[in-house]
Amino acid sequence: MHFEAHTRNNIRIAEVLSDEPVIQTAEDGLDLLGNLYYQGFDRIIVYSKNIAPAFFDLKNGLAGEILQKFSNYRIRLAIVGDFSSYTSKSITDFIFESNNGKQVNFLNSVEEALERLSRN
Repeated sequence: MHFEAHTRNNIRIAEVLSDEPVIQTAEDGLDLLGNLYYQGFDRIIVYSKNIAPAFFDLKNGLAGEILQKFSNYRIRLAIVGDFSSYTSKSITDFIFESNNGKQVNFLNSVEEALERLSRN
């Protein structure tokens, strides 16, 4: 895993790049945000392919547990991917509600993520 640093509107944003899953547990999410926060980032882009598929099954609580860590530390997160394959009402509602806020967003492209995360 490595990351690419972006700066928009004087805001530093880390784009996490990896060929493997980066977040499989809540502890992985905490390690990632701690590592990047220590390096001066409070806004992070992660690809959906780098998150365990269990995250998108809201029944197991993994998404809530991971996203609570980001919320507690006030680290904004953009998850980039194609979410059209998730058709259950609970996950589509969750994505819709998240996208209406600032803390966590589910977006289709890095450009969208950079735009969203570079706003105050």
